[in-house]
Amino acid sequence: MSEVTNTPNEGELVVVSVTTVKQNGCYVKLDEFEGLEGFIFIGEIASGWVKNIRIYVREGQRLICKVMRTRKDGSSLELSLKSVSEERRRERLQEWKNEQRANQLLKVLAEKVGWNEEDIASSKQELIDAYGGLYAAFEEAAMNEGSLVDAGFEGDWLKDFIEIAVENIIPDFVEIRGVLTLSINDINGVEIIQNALLAAEAFSSEEEEIEVRCHYNGAPEYRIELKAPDFKTAEAVWENATKSSLDHVLSAGGEATSYRE
Repeated sequence: MSEVTNTPNEGELVVVSVTTVKQNGCYVKLDEFEGLEGFIFIGEIASGWVKNIRIYVREGQRLICKVMRTRKDGSSLELSLKSVSEERRRERLQEWKNEQRANQLLKVLAEKVGWNEEDIASSKQELIDAYGGLYAAFEEAAMNEGSLVDAGFEGDWLKDFIEIAVENIIPDFVEIRGVLTLSINDINGVEIIQNALLAAEAFSSEEEEIEVRCHYNGAPEYRIELKAPDFKTAEAVWENATKSSLDHVLSAGGEATSYRE
């Protein structure tokens, strides 16, 4: 987003709603930018020749478009529909839906703790600044109850925020990242460390939706990334996987430590 004009930057993907369909294109309003409009020329609707534009767009339809050009006064944008892949369209639309849901949850919180409109606006901006998005703040709180305090937030509202997050936000998975520091002065040192990393990865389970992956970070550090369906499982796997890896090196006479990122 442009900080100067409060408009999206060229190349940015935006959520729009079609307001008027013409023979040469369609007018849209930008759902995330109040009062801002855009136009999609017929040549940017779809690849190839568009015989009937209404086959592709209709009034009231929500679309994901790419910003091509912005008028100097920032009042209107030239957009492209055909430049957005189906994968990016789904991702961006889901992101928008998540933010809409997060805004509703924030209103629920405000009613519960007695916030006014000014409180809502200021708290929302602080959470966005800290987490990059309002939904991300709720998601983080659902996965890690101490994340808000770690980010510097305080107040009686934290407890209610966490409860709302846990009740309403169910992440697809919980991810833990950390670093293993492994070193050993042995003729078979490389093999020992490789086996230590494999020992950690052995805790992966497709059936239980657990994934443990180790990557070379630059000796003697190795990055470990863990995904699990819930925080409790992730914590248990982290403890067991790192212990197995460290024990493998320590038992061979090497040095080994780990820490969470």
